[in-house]
Amino acid sequence: MNNREDVEKVKSSGDWKAVHDFYLTTFDSFPELNAAFKKDATASFNTIEDSGINAKFVNAVYDTLLNTPQDIQKTVLKGIINSLLREWKGPRTKDDLRAYFILLQNPQFNNTSTYVIYAHLLRQIATLVEADHHFLVHWFKKLSQKRFKQLVERLLQFISLRLFPAKPEEFPPITKCSWWIPSAAKVLALLNTANNLVHLPLIPYTDFYNSTLDHIDLMEEYHTWQNFGNSHRFSFCQYPFVISIAAKKIIIQRDSEQQMINIARQSLVDKVSRRQRPDMNMLFLNMKVRRTHLVSDSLDELTRKRADLKKKLKVTFVGEAGLDMGGLTKEWFLLLIRQIFHPDYGMFTYHKDSHCHWFSSFKCDNYSEFRLVGILMGLAVYNSITLDIRFPPCCYKKLLSPPIIPSDQNIPVGICSVTVDDLCQIMPELAHGLSELLSHEGNVEEDFYSTFQVFQEEFGIIKSYNLKPGGDKISVTNQNRKEYVQLYTDFLLNKSIYKQFAAFYYGFHSVCASNALMLLRPEEVEILVCGSPDLDMHALQRSTQYDGYAKTDLTIKYFWDVVLGFPLDLQKKLLHFTTGSDRVPVGGMADLNFKISKNETSTNWLPVAHTCFNQLCLPPYKSKKDLKQKLIIGISNSEGFGLE
Repeated sequence: MNNREDVEKVKSSGDWKAVHDFYLTTFDSFPELNAAFKKDATASFNTIEDSGINAKFVNAVYDTLLNTPQDIQKTVLKGIINSLLREWKGPRTKDDLRAYFILLQNPQFNNTSTYVIYAHLLRQIATLVEADHHFLVHWFKKLSQKRFKQLVERLLQFISLRLFPAKPEEFPPITKCSWWIPSAAKVLALLNTANNLVHLPLIPYTDFYNSTLDHIDLMEEYHTWQNFGNSHRFSFCQYPFVISIAAKKIIIQRDSEQQMINIARQSLVDKVSRRQRPDMNMLFLNMKVRRTHLVSDSLDELTRKRADLKKKLKVTFVGEAGLDMGGLTKEWFLLLIRQIFHPDYGMFTYHKDSHCHWFSSFKCDNYSEFRLVGILMGLAVYNSITLDIRFPPCCYKKLLSPPIIPSDQNIPVGICSVTVDDLCQIMPELAHGLSELLSHEGNVEEDFYSTFQVFQEEFGIIKSYNLKPGGDKISVTNQNRKEYVQLYTDFLLNKSIYKQFAAFYYGFHSVCASNALMLLRPEEVEILVCGSPDLDMHALQRSTQYDGYAKTDLTIKYFWDVVLGFPLDLQKKLLHFTTGSDRVPVGGMADLNFKISKNETSTNWLPVAHTCFNQLCLPPYKSKKDLKQKLIIGISNSEGFGLE
């Protein structure tokens, strides 16, 4: 029997004996599995790159298995139990690894009735030595996207159902099988490693999230991990790739709240012990700033109140009466970011081709303003405010290098390994030029005429830098061009902006000083700071509040008809116009607290926004056409900072 056609023949004849015999023998032992599925029975296939297994045949046998009679399916499971029970002595052979690799793909393990067997298989794979895991990881990455995704989903479901069984009596008591979940997590880790090894991952990293974990006591997991690290006590924090960004945000915020409470408690105790009256303001980070000196005042305040950075933020603008109900804080963020990132300010360069900001490499006497930007990003994460900042992905990679401030002051921070791909996300043209240099067929030295020296313009003066000692005298050749590109990329993204970035790094980590940062991927830090780019306008509609309007009013009906019909770029413009950012907070649209208020003005007027309160003031337009026209003009011509 070697394919589906045989099975079709059997189905029509009703004679399952041949099929039964095949399944009976094949799954009864590891040698039989290898005999059936190896491309060449005699070859040893000791390579990482090729498991030597006939993947098409494995898929055909498994797809067929689910259509066979129950007794055949039971036979297979019995065979698997036998082969797993055989005593394993000594190190595993590559044939044993192949057997594990084949068994792991068995679709029968989707069924909870097979979980006891599945758990034993996972345990045996989880306890293999590292060198064997290394082989499995490289074989996993060769699977098709569909089969890979199935493996991941099956493991995630196994963990979810063990945590929250539909019928608890279905499984052995948790005390008897405390190793089930750790084994599954370890095998998931192998798949996650495989996924990260491929240049274009097989599945998005978010497919490894297990949202069931949003419902367990995450802080207990976090404290176990804090106290025991990766030793004998299991915690999901050892496998952070399964924890969703929403759950990680909860951990970071609870951890920071705990730190805030401890600091506030300490200042209260100090006051009381000195017989002074406690003052409620001690519980907040109180910022008093003048609008006319926004950056310098903010810097002074944050420097003076360095010890209070972990307290809840409250902003007052000097000379203005106003209680900060969150609106002033948001306005302070919006205005500061807008000022600091303005091209005339000179701290950041805006790259038009990639729509992102990057650090200016100009030398300056004082890098404290870069520290301020880092602090702002940290405060935004802490105070759940999304910032409209466009940094390239490698910025967040650098921000987590290392994820916690090193205790040794001499260890460099914010330096990470970078490639032409990273450069491409900031300066695509330059990256393209370097890629051409790498793939050039002719004589690089004669055609490009470059040396290991680079030039940068600073305040109108061209300055030159050697990429290595005596670089101006070393020509770039076919032999050394890889080194040149590596050094040039490293110069642009690490060395030339080291002091700027280090100040920014220390600023961010002075607020976000939490071990929870070790749980995050760079992409997740970006989502925490800037929100997610995935817009769900239906979710926004569901959570919108109204003032002066009812959900059923015609104007509101027109509004949603128009907005839900907008192309993505106009939906983003609307969000930017009303909230100051075109991205969504981690908790989703509901966390925006979006509000539409009736503006009792003439219907000739354009809509107005109060960005600080995520509020849109909409005149009661009489027709859908009129509303659409006015809305498009309003959101397209505004800077998005309708600060009022």
